[in-house]
Amino acid sequence: MSNTPSKNNEKLVIAISSRVLFDLRESDDVFQHEGLKAYSQYQIKHEDEPLSPGDAFPLVKKLLRINERFETPRVEVILLSRNSADTGLRIFNSIEHHQLDISRAAFCGGESPYRYVAAFGCHLFLSTHAEDVRNALKYGIAAATLLPSGKTSIDDSVELRFAFDGDAVLFSDEAERIYKTEGLAAFTESEKAAAKTPLSGGPFKNFLQALQVLQAEFPPETGPIRTALVTARSAPAHERVVRTLREWGIRIDESLFLGGLNKSEFLRAYGADVFFDDQQGHCELASTKVATGHVPHGVANEEG
Repeated sequence: MSNTPSKNNEKLVIAISSRVLFDLRESDDVFQHEGLKAYSQYQIKHEDEPLSPGDAFPLVKKLLRINERFETPRVEVILLSRNSADTGLRIFNSIEHHQLDISRAAFCGGESPYRYVAAFGCHLFLSTHAEDVRNALKYGIAAATLLPSGKTSIDDSVELRFAFDGDAVLFSDEAERIYKTEGLAAFTESEKAAAKTPLSGGPFKNFLQALQVLQAEFPPETGPIRTALVTARSAPAHERVVRTLREWGIRIDESLFLGGLNKSEFLRAYGADVFFDDQQGHCELASTKVATGHVPHGVANEEG
C-alpha cells in the first residue's frame, strides 16, 4: 500500500467498449449475417457462458491491479456498450467470471455511448468504433480505436507500460503540418527555430497528466506505471519536445527519438502494454507486437 494518502485523491478513469474488453467476434458474426433479433437471442441463450478476453483485457487487468497499492481505489474502469442491458447481461456475467472490479456501465441499446464519456469523468476512451472515438476526441477526451492484435495473455510484470507517439498525440499537430506540406528540411529548420517555444498540447496531454498524478504517489523506481515517448523525431528536432515536457511539468520515463525507424521492435523491447499513434500505418505495424490504439486526430487523419 502507498504509505501516504493522496493530496489529490482523484481517480484515473478509463472507459472501454465491450468489444475491446471481450472477444465478441462470434456474436458479432451472428449480428452481421442474421440481424439484431438473432443477435439478441444468441446473447441471451449464451449469457451464462463467459466471454473470452479481448485485446484490452490484459491492460484492464493491470489497471485494476494498481488499486491493490492503495487503501482507496484510485483507478476505475467503466464499460460503455452499444448493447442493451438485456443483451449486456452476458458481458456483466463475464466481468464477474473474470473477477474484474467493474461496476459502472452504460448500455445504449444500439446508440453510440461516447456521449457518456465526459459525464463519467473519463480520462481515456478505448473502442473499436472509429466514429465513437472521433466524437470523444471532439469532446476533448483522449480516445483511440484499438486495433485487433489477438495478444490477450497477461505477463507476470506488475508494471503497466504506456507508450505514446508525440506529434498529434501528446502534442498538437502544428509541427507535423509543416512536415506534411513543406517536407523534412523545412520541418527541421522550423523546429530548430522554435526549440525554446513549447508545443501546444495534443489530445493525450490530459491523460498523461492524470497518469503523472498517479505516478507521483510512488518513488520512480517502485511505481506501477511507466511511460515512454516513441517518436519518429530525431536531433535536432528533439529539443523542442524535451523543453515542452519540462514546461508542462511532466516526467516521461523513457524517450526514443527514432529518426523515422520502424517503431515496432522498439515497442516490443520496451514491453509496452499499449501504444498510441495518430498514423494508421504505424499502428498496423505496431499492432503485430503490442496492443495499439489509433488516434484519429491531426493532419494525418484529415480527409482529402
